[in-house]
Amino acid sequence: MPHILIVEDETIIRSALRRLLERNQYQVSEAGSVQEARERFSIPSFDLIVSDLRLPGAPGTELIGLGEGKPVLIMTSYASLRSAVDSMKMGAVDYIAKPFDHDEMLQAVARILKDRGPAVAPAPSAAPAKAGDKPAAAANGEIGIIGSCPPMLDLYGKIRKVAPTDSNVLIQGESGTGKELVARALHNLSRRAKATMISVNCAAIPETLIESELFGHEKGAFTGASAGRAGLVEAADGGTLFLDEIGELPLEAQARLLRVLQEGEIRRVGSVQSQKVDVRLIAATHRDLKTLAKNGQFREDLYYRLHVIALKLPPLRERGADVSEIAGVFLARQSARLGRSGMRFSAEAESAIRHYSWPGNVRELENAVERSVILTEGNDIPADLLGIDIELSDLAEADDFLGLPPQTSAAPSASHDPTEDLSLEDYFQHFVLEHQDHMTETELARKLGVSRKCLWERRQRLGIPRRKSSVANES
Repeated sequence: MPHILIVEDETIIRSALRRLLERNQYQVSEAGSVQEARERFSIPSFDLIVSDLRLPGAPGTELIGLGEGKPVLIMTSYASLRSAVDSMKMGAVDYIAKPFDHDEMLQAVARILKDRGPAVAPAPSAAPAKAGDKPAAAANGEIGIIGSCPPMLDLYGKIRKVAPTDSNVLIQGESGTGKELVARALHNLSRRAKATMISVNCAAIPETLIESELFGHEKGAFTGASAGRAGLVEAADGGTLFLDEIGELPLEAQARLLRVLQEGEIRRVGSVQSQKVDVRLIAATHRDLKTLAKNGQFREDLYYRLHVIALKLPPLRERGADVSEIAGVFLARQSARLGRSGMRFSAEAESAIRHYSWPGNVRELENAVERSVILTEGNDIPADLLGIDIELSDLAEADDFLGLPPQTSAAPSASHDPTEDLSLEDYFQHFVLEHQDHMTETELARKLGVSRKCLWERRQRLGIPRRKSSVANES
């Protein structure tokens, strides 16, 4: 069993991280400072050291030397991203930005242990299994993303084909769909997997600092530049640079980035000399870059350089049964984190999760599940505590859709209806297409047990237009 040392001065964070790792079959020791770690433990005896960058007394980077070659994973806030990159130059094996989610930490730990030592790293899981529990949804193999709907399976196939190449990739999708997970999968499956992946949210860095952050600067290049500094592109040399929300990148920075892609070189702000870099670029955006380029808001030449390979992430509302699967994983994770065993969604909550449109996508779903676990007093989570904007009277539960009594499975019988094998979305589509020529919208909605508004919303989501004959009949 791998033995991990956590060095973190925030007691709550340290304890939560220890519990997370212990639940996933790691042996864990902890300390609140570098000094405490030196006094209590033989630091080189650990398989991995996970340390905060900023600690009382000596910084976390001191553990790089004290570990005598053992891997050190640095935790840091986004505001300290520059310092994290600097720590990697000092020998840290990787960094992880706070706040991080559990899967991100577990994947980083498993990857480092697999690459670095003889100890076997267990596969990350959301929570320990209990007798009688349904099996938790598993991430898709080495891709590390949950879901098995056709659009996602198609995406996984493209990731496996594209990852081994050095081609630029543009990941498109709405906010909260998991674009960084796709970028991480591309990096992990590439020949650069043992090198650094630097992630930058272009929308989070002030426009006045973005060029200096990305490309570095020389001493005196601008007010406050008291020393020269390498940029994030340079820090990603030999690895992968992931630029999230690239549509927010200013035009001046776009020109510099184009030079990186065309010539494989950068020039720091205030410098007249260029230097070569070997970087694989993965970009992501929720915006339509082609339209932005036509309007002069994004360089057209850069757009075509980025658009070598385009991967599209579907929104959560188009992923069918994946929504329930992902919600189940989040429920197991949050229940374990808060020490709440036996929690489950009520039938009404499950229906709400399936039929809500989730405009904030996976991120909104995770927040809703966390909120409900915290607020629910018993084991059954009611729909209203999910905190989503959906009329409970508009919910059509599975039992209503399939004509089954509540909590009863549709076991095969002599009178077995083949529509019982359909998913809710498939059944809805099947029913509407079969009956819309001779039923009004009001009649369709009544038969399905939903409001006309809910019927219209689902038509939009599933791409089933109203027939003119149906509209005529309505009047």
